[in-house]
Amino acid sequence: MAEVSQGSREQKEGQGSPQPARKILFQGDSITDGNRGRDADPNHILGHGYVFWIAAERGLALAPQQPEFVNRGISGNRASDLESRWTEDAIDLQPDTISILVGVNDILTSIAQPGGFAPAGYEADYRRLLERTRRELPAVRLVLCEPFILPGGHTDFDWAAWKAAADACASAVRRLADEFGAVFVPLQDAFDDACRDAPASYWIWDGVHPTTAGHGLLARRWLETVQASAAAIV
Repeated sequence: MAEVSQGSREQKEGQGSPQPARKILFQGDSITDGNRGRDADPNHILGHGYVFWIAAERGLALAPQQPEFVNRGISGNRASDLESRWTEDAIDLQPDTISILVGVNDILTSIAQPGGFAPAGYEADYRRLLERTRRELPAVRLVLCEPFILPGGHTDFDWAAWKAAADACASAVRRLADEFGAVFVPLQDAFDDACRDAPASYWIWDGVHPTTAGHGLLARRWLETVQASAAAIV
């Protein structure tokens, strides 16, 4: 019989009734950032993307509980950049749930370099981030989102290389989600399927950044996946 990993065991053991989440933190790059404000203005502090969409839906549904949604995505960030600011932008915030979407900049900043994208380095950086999180916030619920791309803009530089790198990122995130007992949110298939209804540019305008409709699609898949798990925002 195959040995069950510690992360898988914890995830299975935690699949009872969802516990109330009082603070939900979203982390990542520009897709999460969504041009968010850097002050306390509630009209802009969550940005103008999927984080705002999710917070609007669950915030309305859970008004008596008054959950707090926090966006700390920063445009241009890679997995290693998240790691470098994890104390002030994650640990110190003491969230109940952390959702992470990162990977496209790891590809973008390396794909044209000799050797191209290095999946092992991406996975190692991401793993250190999760190890620290589990060590310092052992009860936190983790949601790991699959990096995704479509043809156009940045990815037209070398679609085959971009696709291979994105697939490697997705595989790494799936492994890490299993290892650390996290919820994995699959996104690439949602965008691929959406292209049956409208062209890629309708969903992602430059190969990596979602349009308004794309953010709606991302938010819908996130909610469908998370709300059906032990990490549900209730």
